[in-house]
Amino acid sequence: MEPLLLDRLLLIGELFQKDMARAFDGTGLTAARVHLLWVLQHAGPSTQQSLSALCEVTPRNITGLVDALEQSGHVRRTPHPTDRRAVLVELTDDAAATMRGMQADHTQLNAALLEAVAPADRAAVERGVAAIAAHLEKLVAEA
Repeated sequence: MEPLLLDRLLLIGELFQKDMARAFDGTGLTAARVHLLWVLQHAGPSTQQSLSALCEVTPRNITGLVDALEQSGHVRRTPHPTDRRAVLVELTDDAAATMRGMQADHTQLNAALLEAVAPADRAAVERGVAAIAAHLEKLVAEA
């Protein structure tokens, strides 16, 4: 029997997880920590409250992630410029360089994956994947 689309999507997710685990083996980085670094790369210095919302995790979870990333030298906490009660979390220079490399790797992998699809089909594949992702987000939100 031919695998369902869902079976193939699950396989893709599993392969991405294996690739991430391999890439971060021995670094002390986890998927959750990398996600937080990715958010900081795109959002810039942020309060823990905003990071909690952006990462869709509890404030307690963000505190643990930031603590671990601060200990490993990936982020630092700095005083908020306008709110004396708040601090900003920001990437260290080394982490910013790491994230720029990760962004470049991300772009290269995207191009490599699209090369597996015939050029005439690429736009349709991208539209289809975007539609599936949007619909799945809706289904999860409604559940």
